[in-house]
Parts: sequence; structure tokens; C-alpha cells
Amino acid sequence: MPPRRKPTSTRQKKADQQLKRAVKRGDVPPPEVKKKITRNRKPRIGPTGQRIGPSDTSTIESARKLQSAFIKLPPNFLEQTKQLASDLVLLRPIPDEKAIFQSFDPENEPNVEALSCPKRPKWRFDMTKNEVERNEEGVFKKYIAQTDEALEQWQNKASPTDPPAMPRSPSYFERNIEVWRQLWRVTEISQIILVLLDSRCPVLHHPPSLSSFLAGRKVILVLTKVDIPGPSRVQSWINYINKNYPNSRIVQVESYAEKETSTDHQGRKHYEPRIPEPFRAKLVEVIKEVHKELLEPPEKVANNPNRLKNWVPPVKREIDWEDVMQAKGARVGLTVGGAAAPRSNSPDEGAGQQEISNHQQEPSFLTIGQPNVGKSSLLNALFGVSKVRASKTAGKTKHFQTLYWTPDVRLVDCPGLVMPNYVPMEMQVLCGILPISRVSAVPSCIHFASQLLPLERIFKLVHPSIKSPPVEDKRTWRDDKKVVNVDKNLENPAWTAMDILTAYADDRGWVTAKAGRPDIHRAGNAILRSLAEGKIGWAFWPPGTPPEEIATAGDNLGIWIPLSDATEDISEPESEDEDENESRNASAATDDEDNNENLEISGDEATGNPNRSAGVGRFGALAISEDDDDDGTSESEEF
Repeated sequence: MPPRRKPTSTRQKKADQQLKRAVKRGDVPPPEVKKKITRNRKPRIGPTGQRIGPSDTSTIESARKLQSAFIKLPPNFLEQTKQLASDLVLLRPIPDEKAIFQSFDPENEPNVEALSCPKRPKWRFDMTKNEVERNEEGVFKKYIAQTDEALEQWQNKASPTDPPAMPRSPSYFERNIEVWRQLWRVTEISQIILVLLDSRCPVLHHPPSLSSFLAGRKVILVLTKVDIPGPSRVQSWINYINKNYPNSRIVQVESYAEKETSTDHQGRKHYEPRIPEPFRAKLVEVIKEVHKELLEPPEKVANNPNRLKNWVPPVKREIDWEDVMQAKGARVGLTVGGAAAPRSNSPDEGAGQQEISNHQQEPSFLTIGQPNVGKSSLLNALFGVSKVRASKTAGKTKHFQTLYWTPDVRLVDCPGLVMPNYVPMEMQVLCGILPISRVSAVPSCIHFASQLLPLERIFKLVHPSIKSPPVEDKRTWRDDKKVVNVDKNLENPAWTAMDILTAYADDRGWVTAKAGRPDIHRAGNAILRSLAEGKIGWAFWPPGTPPEEIATAGDNLGIWIPLSDATEDISEPESEDEDENESRNASAATDDEDNNENLEISGDEATGNPNRSAGVGRFGALAISEDDDDDGTSESEEF
């Protein structure tokens, strides 16, 4: 709260100015700075006994510690990519080979080391907390330096092309040690790990760094959002993963189902957490197989009779799997600890030589993966209700959450981490790994996406050169000397990424506040959200797929999946306030950006043109017209 303004006289103001000038000349020493007196105000207590006012400082500070940290792009890179987005003409039609995922991993490049995830250094029980944390911070600091050096070499080794082309952008990865500590903690307490992969591009979410980090663990690969790519693409990816990662356990899931339309929806689609029974049965079956393997002693223990005699399995031997299949609704999702912790029904459990507490024997299933792959959504689908906060925003989960599926099984939801990988930033944005609100190189990302999808065709855009009328030549000419400029490419104009941004902003009516130019940053933000959130259906084919096997709905579509093959909703974007209200009504599918995210671009998905509304309410005739309500303001941030 700003300090109270004190009234000052003209004489006092003149004296202060003379003193400042004298101090600046060096005639008098500067006055001593008075210390501000901080007053500890008593907190206001409401009628329910709760404190009224700002939250506890410690709570705010702990929340800030878990904010993901990334590098900041240099200004010269932003200026260069913005200029190239205006100059480089997009290739149309898009070749079918663009639909095949091209790996960016420099396997054949010399002097490029493999990336890895940071591992927790060894510690002892006699070490203090400060010693353990200081040791972790020292190891993590070296890890950051090595990874930055490797990624910088990879970025600088991009082969220069004779025609101008977009420079290779840096790759993002998590740089906050507090977020990595979340992963270290949950992997230590979990026996079975579910690695969630977005089926639109699974290999991007299972980089070699994560594969080496989970070496020796019981891992189940879960392909999410399989309803978007379709059965043919998903099966091709399963074959590719089995070929490159033998003996992998792969499960397909869908986390949401469309609700029945009603008069309250106003033509918009609403979703609820739900997983089809065949997918649920397959997931439980695979978990049951892994649990059976955990009951068998490892090879080192089996070959040693003394160790085998005292060996105890890390999980319960008896689990009611039928109860796991039927667990839904209010019976599940209880938080661990306190009165909510399930207790064993068997009084003899844990007795004897292999006495271990119930808490230690309960198998924990950990869901990990990169942001926006559907970890929290999968838990809500398994529970049948919204128990975990889910959002279309990448990195919504900030702290790991442990909940009970049944009294015998518990699930852990880990925050999404951006794993180190040799992948450009534009590819990470397309797949929704990075928060769209923190993307500064919007033109570069739109140029990358436009090379893979015909965005101008998807949004039915009109080229700016066609939409704007030709400027009338008002100079006086003789009829025989007047030059007539005829553009032969008006029927099939050449598109650039900046043309797409301008046309989309014009279509929505988004302009900047001062100059009144098309708000290209807001337009790019909305397009990137539609791609990341699945409103536009798209998916890659695995590497090595023959072009003749690419079964697209039409020719030259790139990775775009039209409406006939995938559920596509590119209508007016949703507002954040509506998302938050629906989230409080237990609809996790429509949950959007948190209002406390200070880097969020407000109004990116606000309604731009009232005439584009899909449905009209009872009081639609009382709506204010566009001319009366147009104040010319823009809510986009400057990048």
C-alpha cells in the first residue's frame, strides 16, 4: 500500500530543490536517509475466525519457489525472426513429408554430448538439511552449466543456408532446482511410474534424458489424447516405440468425454473427466502385471540365500484389483495423511518377521511427464470426478499431490517438467510444453507452425493484400502515359507468417491501442493456444513412415487433421473468467489460466467479434452493437 501523501508548501518545495542542487554541486553533504518505520498491523479476523487480507508471506514465498524458470531470448534474435517472418514465403501446397516427424537429435554430429536429467546426490542420515541442500545446489549448478554449453553448441552448429532461413532457436528446459526436487521426492516414494506421452508426438515427450533417468525402474508408457490423432497414427507410434524401446508397456487413454449439449452451453462444447472402460481395464491390467513382478525378488537377492531369507517385497502382496476397477466418485481421491488416510481392514496385516507399516507397503503409482500431457486429467478420469486441479495451461500443477485410488493403491501427481532435449523452442510451443503466455518469439512460432499446417485454410483467412482496396492514384496523367498496376497473384497470393497474423487479427477485429494496427501478438497468442489445446486437430507420423501410407483426409494438409478425423473447435476462444467459473463447478476440462499468473497476457481469448457468436441467449436482442462498444483498446502485451 503506498504511503500517505503529505501536503507540502511552496516554500518547503523550493528549499528541497535548493538542497538537491547544492548536494549535486558538492557544496553540502547529502542528508541522512531516514529509515522507514514498519508498522505491524493487527490482522483483521472475520466472523468465521479466518484472517481477512493478504495471504501469509511464507505461503506466497513457497509458491514462488515452484515457478518454472527458463532462459530469456536475446533481443537481436527476436528482431531477426520477426523480420524473417515477414519476408520468408511459406511453401504451398505443403508436402506430405512434412507430416513425418523429423528428429532434431544430433546422433551423427561429433562433439555433441548426450543430455541428461539432474540426479539427486547421495546423502546420509547424519547430514543436516542445510548440508543436503547445499550439496544439491552445487551439483545442480554444474549440471546447468554443462547443459547450457551442450545446447549452445547444438544451436550454433545449425548449417547455414544460401537462401535466408529462420535461425535455430535455443531449447528450453527446467532451470529451477525446486521443481526438480519435486521429481526427486516422488520417484523415491513410488514403485511404478506412469510416463505420460502426448500421442500427437510421443517421442518429444520421452527424450533420451528421461529414459536414462528412469533406467532400472518399473515404467509404463501411457499415450494420452488418442482421440485426436486417430487409430492409424496411434498404432504407427506404438509400433515405432516397440521397435526403439523393446519390452515397453504401452497403454492408450482418453481423459475427457463431451457433455450433452444444453441451453446453458450456448453452442460451446463442454467436457467432463471420463475414461472409456476398455482403456481403464487395459491400464489396470498392465499395472497388475507390473505389481506381480514387484513381488518377485531381484536377481541379486534371489542368488543370495541370506538376503533372500530377509527380503520383503516393496508392495502389498494382496490387492483387491476388482475394487480398483470399480473405484469412482466420492470413494476415491482422499488425501494422504490425517483422518483421510485409509486404514487396513485386516488386523493381522504387517505382523511377523516382515512387519512393515501399511503406509510403506501401499504401492504408489507416479504420473510424470512434461507439462500439458494430461497427468492431472488422467487422475480425474480415473477418479470419475475432479479431484486434482487440471488446466489447459502448461505447468498448472506446482506441487506434487498424493491421493488414494483405493485403500490399497495410491497415486502421485507430479508437476510437469520440461526435460532437456535437442528440440527447438518452436516445436516445444507447438506441443504445448511451454506456457503460451511466456512465449516472446510469436512470429517465429507461427512461421514454424505454418510450415506444417495450412493455417490460412484452417481459419478461412483472406490475404491482407486482397482485403485492403488498392490506393487510388490522384495524380493527373495523360491517358496514354498512365501506368496501370495489375497484380496477377490476387487469386493465389503468397502467404507469410506475418500475413497470417495480420489476417487473423483483422478477422477478429483486434487492433493495438495507440496506432490502431492489427494486434499480431494477440492473434499469434490465440493461434498458438488453439494448436496446443487441441482445438485444431494435428498429429505427426512416426519417423520412417512411407509417404504412401500417410492416410490424410486430403492432399497437402501437412500434420493437420480435418474435422472429419478429429474433434476440432476453432470457434471464438474462451475467456479466462468463464473457465475459472466452470472449474469451480467441477469441470476440469475447461479450466484455464490462473488469475495470479503475473506473466499471463490478459484477454488473449476474449471475444473479438459479436457476430461470430455460435448461440444467442434470451436477451440477445439487448446486446450493445459493435459501433457503440468499440473503444479501440487492446489487451496484448508488448513483446
